[in-house]
Amino acid sequence: MKKILFPTDFSKTANNAFVYALEMAKFLEAELIVLHVYDLPPVSYEGYPSYVSEVYETIELNKFENFKDHVPLLRKIAEEHQLDSIKMSHVLEQGDLIQAIKKLVKSDKISLIVMGTNGASGWKETFLGSNAGSVIEKVPLISLTVPAKAKFDKIKKIAFTTRFKSKDRVALKQVIEFAKQVNAKVKCLYVKTFDSDVKESKIEKWRSDFKDEPVEFFVIAHDDVKETIYDFLKNQDIDMLSMLTYKRGFFEGLFDPSLTKKMSYHTEIPILALHEK
Repeated sequence: MKKILFPTDFSKTANNAFVYALEMAKFLEAELIVLHVYDLPPVSYEGYPSYVSEVYETIELNKFENFKDHVPLLRKIAEEHQLDSIKMSHVLEQGDLIQAIKKLVKSDKISLIVMGTNGASGWKETFLGSNAGSVIEKVPLISLTVPAKAKFDKIKKIAFTTRFKSKDRVALKQVIEFAKQVNAKVKCLYVKTFDSDVKESKIEKWRSDFKDEPVEFFVIAHDDVKETIYDFLKNQDIDMLSMLTYKRGFFEGLFDPSLTKKMSYHTEIPILALHEK
């Protein structure tokens, strides 16, 4: 059975992403592993080691009680969405979040990580200094990050931007495989700028190579790449955006203040982050 890892801090944002994790587990016929990681603060009380020990024991006990109290809440969310049949296990770890995730990814052979993005600004938190951003950057596994405003509905359309590079071809195959599992179609977008060096023959070759797959190619001529992507996501009613992590810098550029109005719509779209293979 496949396994999905869901790191949580039990916040509203995390609970919202939990619904996506449950739905992914249903589609992938996977077990869901819920992970909560906490860290112990530095405590210094020179000459009283027993006091320090008592402080740590109290903190750990409180963390355990908090964890224990939240497990039934997650079960309730699963029941409310008729997903309580999903196999679920719970892990409480002390230490560093990234290291704990890497450890579980290796030991449990995790197939997918699902987690919420902090705050309400969606993509910005995904890439700039959040836990989700750290996971995308440091854990080489496909990850689904869910903004606080996202509300799960059927995933029917997944967008994938490309420049028809060899890395993009490998990533597109990953996206198509994922799309098949969730009964979605892939909308592959290429923004053709004035100085584009991609030949029409290459585009047609891709169309031919993927003609039997649930993917549709769009070539839009425009010099404003960012705005074209925003318009595409809205006009095509996209449910999820997939991207390669090597494009992280480019996607950070999508946070241009001049695009704030357009960006507000897309704070509800989850991001499927892929790693180069």
